Amino acid sequence: MKSFLLGCVFLLAMLQRSNMQITVPATVLNCCEGDIVILLDSSGSVANYEFSRLLLFAAELFRPFSLGRGHVRVSLLQVGTMPNLEFGLDAHNKQESLQKALWSVTQLQGDTNTEAALKVAEQLLTETKTDVPKILLWLTDGVQPGDVDEPMSRLKAQGVSVLAVSTVHGNYRVLQRAVTPPLESHLYSVDIDNIDIITQDIREAIIKIIRAERLSVVDLTSHSAVLQWRPVLSAGSGFYELWYNSMLNTNTETRYNLPGGSSFVELTNLQPDTTYTASLRPESNERLFNTLSVIFTTLPEINNKTGEPVIQQAESMSGDVLSPAAVSVSDSGPHQIRVSWSPLQPARVQRYTVEYGAIPSGRVKTVTLSSQQNSTLLTGLEPGTQYLVTVSALHVNGKERAMSVKACTQKAALPVLADLQLTPVEHQEVQVAWRANEEGLKGYWLSWERENSHSSSKPSKPSMSSVYLPPTSRSTRLTHLAQSSRVCVSPVYSSGRGEGICCTTEKQKDSSQRG
Repeated sequence: MKSFLLGCVFLLAMLQRSNMQITVPATVLNCCEGDIVILLDSSGSVANYEFSRLLLFAAELFRPFSLGRGHVRVSLLQVGTMPNLEFGLDAHNKQESLQKALWSVTQLQGDTNTEAALKVAEQLLTETKTDVPKILLWLTDGVQPGDVDEPMSRLKAQGVSVLAVSTVHGNYRVLQRAVTPPLESHLYSVDIDNIDIITQDIREAIIKIIRAERLSVVDLTSHSAVLQWRPVLSAGSGFYELWYNSMLNTNTETRYNLPGGSSFVELTNLQPDTTYTASLRPESNERLFNTLSVIFTTLPEINNKTGEPVIQQAESMSGDVLSPAAVSVSDSGPHQIRVSWSPLQPARVQRYTVEYGAIPSGRVKTVTLSSQQNSTLLTGLEPGTQYLVTVSALHVNGKERAMSVKACTQKAALPVLADLQLTPVEHQEVQVAWRANEEGLKGYWLSWERENSHSSSKPSKPSMSSVYLPPTSRSTRLTHLAQSSRVCVSPVYSSGRGEGICCTTEKQKDSSQRG
């Protein structure tokens, strides 16, 4: 009854607010480009009050973003007995329109058919061939979501990042398997009344995925190239350091600085039919930025005296570059690399072939893609390994054009906790110490078996004890340990407790403990 009254009060507040003019602040996050599908649990297991709070959370989460093509596109898909696409990715390009749409959503009720909704989400996120990051944001109470492992795996295999927010009664193991790593920033389990405390954290996780950090070639001739990027610095807040060189002459490098407000640069005096590599690094005292890189090949020289075909001359003069003319690498991880190329010419290209293998003598694998695609995620790679990636285009005239680029996967992440040691101090006392290899932890959860003290000579069953330690802790002393006690240390994230490590003490003749 209490939850019903709370839901009515909250819905009344929403209705009053929907009749008011929604004030939308000027967008400040013109930093990002990506497609985001909100998968909202709208089934009968979600209370009206809880559903309203999830909508409010979504509205506040995306309020600062610039919307539309070239920025952030947001879609809302409701989960019920049958999935309901509330609005698609191209429905809203202004904040006022998105906010009004979110406030007017009506709950479906019914069953939690998440599997059916995920099929619709897969179509939304993978049918569009745009080379932008894609995110599925799952908002759920986690009650009987169904068998979502297979559809979630398909989404992740196609490069979709999965984030989840669950109210506290959710199935945590299902959510753990569903989200993409890192778990501590992509999975949140929170009480619905306190959901606003994670808004900033999950917004930062989204920005990290969709921040547009790509260096693109937008115009190319035989002697020049125009490079473009999404600005991450404002005028006066820093500068961009740019350097480029010919792949044939790596000892000669041109380097100069650009003002912070820049978003493009024209490289001139280049050699025709030559492959170049260019890099751009934003420099600022406020934060560190990634270095962006691209490889491109200038057009061949046009010799009017030899009477080159008019078609070829017209193509070069109009900037109609044969694909692929530029290849770039992004989204590098321990086991994956995303490779992208341009320009996209579906009318002139039959298909693309991507060949990749570890350097110097790894087995070469091949991926064949349609002429509509200009990006693919290479998975199943070895961590900390350099790969040679070659993109080939088979044109409709039967000719082939190829470009190669070297890319490195990231080194495999170290375990969060390691080297748990139990050092005997006195009878039934040990000093517990461990190492941590990850920043951003909220603390540590320590558990052990404690020996109960009774006046009776009859032995008693050990009891479990636990304690939370701050993130600065790396050791502590435990007393009154039971014989052969199992001591465990687990990392604590904002989303909950992670997988820990354990060690068992051994009872020695001198009654000391050793692990």
